[in-house]
Amino acid sequence: MQLLYKIRKRYKQTSYPVLSSQEAYRQWADKYPPLPHNPLMQAEHEGMKNLMPNLQNCTVLDLACGTGRWGKWALENGANFVIGIDNSISMLKSAELAQRIQADMTTLPLASNSIDVVLCGLALGHLPSYDMQATFHEFSRVLKPKGVALISDFHPILAWTGAQRTFQGKDGKTYAVQHHIHSYADYFAASQKANLQLTGVQEPVQPQTQKPLVLVLRLTKS
Repeated sequence: MQLLYKIRKRYKQTSYPVLSSQEAYRQWADKYPPLPHNPLMQAEHEGMKNLMPNLQNCTVLDLACGTGRWGKWALENGANFVIGIDNSISMLKSAELAQRIQADMTTLPLASNSIDVVLCGLALGHLPSYDMQATFHEFSRVLKPKGVALISDFHPILAWTGAQRTFQGKDGKTYAVQHHIHSYADYFAASQKANLQLTGVQEPVQPQTQKPLVLVLRLTKS
C-alpha cells in the first residue's frame, strides 16, 4: 500500500466528479463521433488494428458499440454482417449501424456459436469483476469455434495512478466515467475460466511520456 501511495503521489492527477457509465454516455452521446477522436482512442485504434483478425465475410459483434465506431470500421474492412449491442439507448440512437440492439454485456440476446469476431472497445472497465467474468462467458458462448474476441481497456497503470476518462457534460463541466480497474492477471484468469485462449497483447504508449495508455487483448475460443 505504501508503494501504491508513492506511485499515486508521483503521478498525481486532477480528480473529476464520477458519473455512472449510463449517465455519462447519456450526456456524451451527441458529441461522441464514430472515430478515434482523442489520443487515448487513437492509441487504442492502432493497438486493436495490430491484433485484428481477417474480417472478410465475417459476422461481427460490435459490443458496447457506442456510436458504432468499430462496427463501421469492420464493415469497411470486409465484414459481411455487423451487429451493434449497447446498454445505452442514447448511444444506440447515434450509432451508424443498421443492426442495433439494446442489451447488457452479461446477457447477450444472440444464438450460441453465431459470431466470428467480437470487438469490444474501451468498455469492460465499466463492469465490476463479477460482471466481467459473466461477459467473458458470453463471449465464449456466442463465438464460433476458433472465433476471436478483441478487447481493449483503459490501462490499469493509468487508473492506478489516478487518471480518469473524462468528457464535458451538458452543463459544460468536466466529468469522469465510472471505471473498475482490471489487471492483466484479472483478464487472463477470466479468459481461462471462459475457455478463451490469450493469443495477442498490445500496450500502446503515449509517445511523449512512454506511459501505457491502453491494454488490448486478443482471445481465441478453444
